[in-house]
Amino acid sequence: MLNNNDKPLSDLLVLDFSQFLSGPSAGLRLADLGARVIKIERPDGGDLCRSLYISNLELDGDSTLFHSINRNKESFSVNLKDKTDQKYIQKLISKADILIQNFRPGVIEKLGLDYHSVKKINPTIIYGSISGYGKQEGPWYKKPGQDLLVQSLSGITRLSDFDSPLPFGLAIADMMAGAHLVQGILACLVQRGIRGNGGLVEVSLLESIIDIQSSNITKYLTNNQKMRKRIVSSLSQKTMLNKIYVTADGYLAIAVNDISEVKDILNSNQLVEGLNNFCSINLDDFKGILQEALLKETNEYWLKLFKSTEIDCEEVLTWQQLLEKDGFEDLYMFQDVYRRNGAHLKTTRCPIKIDGKIFTSMKGAPTIGEDNEKILKEFFG
Repeated sequence: MLNNNDKPLSDLLVLDFSQFLSGPSAGLRLADLGARVIKIERPDGGDLCRSLYISNLELDGDSTLFHSINRNKESFSVNLKDKTDQKYIQKLISKADILIQNFRPGVIEKLGLDYHSVKKINPTIIYGSISGYGKQEGPWYKKPGQDLLVQSLSGITRLSDFDSPLPFGLAIADMMAGAHLVQGILACLVQRGIRGNGGLVEVSLLESIIDIQSSNITKYLTNNQKMRKRIVSSLSQKTMLNKIYVTADGYLAIAVNDISEVKDILNSNQLVEGLNNFCSINLDDFKGILQEALLKETNEYWLKLFKSTEIDCEEVLTWQQLLEKDGFEDLYMFQDVYRRNGAHLKTTRCPIKIDGKIFTSMKGAPTIGEDNEKILKEFFG
């Protein structure tokens, strides 16, 4: 395991004023890469994510969601409206390299911690800000920046099924906004190294979730702004069968661009009758024929058959099935983290490798104000 001094962002100080998921996920990635991340929290309850539960799971008084995105950080609890605590924050800002915040519109200005105020204290600071909709004014200014609501507004819930909107099973807008914020912060770090100046990095949940739909939206814009519900095509052309299908004992994902390859396999193995006039069958009908054939045999049978003919396919796994695979074990994706009192959590590690090195840390998520004494002594004598 590498210590922080061996990581690329070592010696950088990050003040993380954010809560919930988007901002803390950005702080987590910076911490994974070696930065010292101090989480600034309210003394009475701290980050609201501490009590935001998934399936009512908690560890040592905090939700496992909080633990998963706030590991490897310190906690400094202050009242941002208290004059003495404000002096502490100003001193920390003067020493910091990066600040992250995702307060509701207008709150950060009232606290005197907006970018222009912070820049007066530290002209070279890199200031990362996450909002819901990317504007500090206008008709969407006060909309709640909540992941499900942003997904619903963005159109992404209709990608899987136009007629039955379905949200992602994870907070995709929050996570992508956090990732985009890190990209902007790293770009500003490069800029500061070259030119010596800091910068303001702004991302929003809506803009981030629009960005990941780029290819789909581009198709929509070039198709006279018409969203096609169904794709009907002649099988004499190269068209796509990409879909998850049901087999006799599970599910199988097939990714193939040339349908004739699948047709040839079905015919040569006498798995489907009546495909003589396949050129006149549209794509949706052929998917139905393929589905009927797949139900006759197991995943193992189809995997062996398709892979022998270089058709790309994979079984659809549960997490438990994934964990049992040798290929997954070789990734070493899990790590154990600990609180000072011994509370223990198994979680994922940073997915980034640099020079072949995997980045891990045994430090778990902090309790509220856990590092106050150390930070006060270090920065204020």
